[in-house]
Amino acid sequence: MSSNPLSGKVALVTGGSRGIGAAIARRLAADGAKVAITYVNGGEQARAVVEEIEAAGGRAIAIKADNRDVVAVEKAVNDAAGALGRLDILVNSAGIWRTAPIDVLSLADFDETMDVNLRAPFVASKAAAVHMGEGGRIISIGSNLAERVTDTGLSAYSTSKAAIAGLTKALARDLGPRGITANVVHPGSTDTDMNPAEGPHAEPQLQKMATPRFGKVEEIAGMVAWLAGPESRFVTGAALTIDGGANA
Repeated sequence: MSSNPLSGKVALVTGGSRGIGAAIARRLAADGAKVAITYVNGGEQARAVVEEIEAAGGRAIAIKADNRDVVAVEKAVNDAAGALGRLDILVNSAGIWRTAPIDVLSLADFDETMDVNLRAPFVASKAAAVHMGEGGRIISIGSNLAERVTDTGLSAYSTSKAAIAGLTKALARDLGPRGITANVVHPGSTDTDMNPAEGPHAEPQLQKMATPRFGKVEEIAGMVAWLAGPESRFVTGAALTIDGGANA
């Protein structure tokens, strides 16, 4: 395979200023794609990601867009395609984490979780499909907690991520005739600033894994890059779990 399998492609990664999203943006750029990322509050982090990609010889832009705002999400997709000339890959990575037992969780938190984790990917995918042709890729970041709810307080989060898997299958059916694939990646515990491998909540997570270590953001990005590339052209409607065997 070429060392630049995504040469000539353009990708948009929502929530690409930090954590898994930033790692995905860096990896897609390393594989040859021009990359746009969205951010909400992390403007400095977004600029750092863009500068890192450009320092390595790539092309990247950052677009401020809140996943709670439908108009902003649509505009980010259209602005990315306009600024970079086309759009081939959408990675729905932006998400929020609201947890509480069902008798405590507020309706506002439930609604916000659905707005950010589910409605925004639907809106972005719908907008992106207008720009995509044969070989287009829509990849959403779910969670292994969509497949197996291992703790309390996850009614909003797990529901949103399970729904992303359903949306992905529907997108695969709708867009398959046009040669566009749709897949979801379900990460497990991954070492980020939101869930550090050395954090106070790490040990219970490690005890659930067949391979007792946290994932690296680069490992999640590697799976996304494969789905974005030419070797995965016959994979669509799939949910790929990368969680160290926590759900085994």
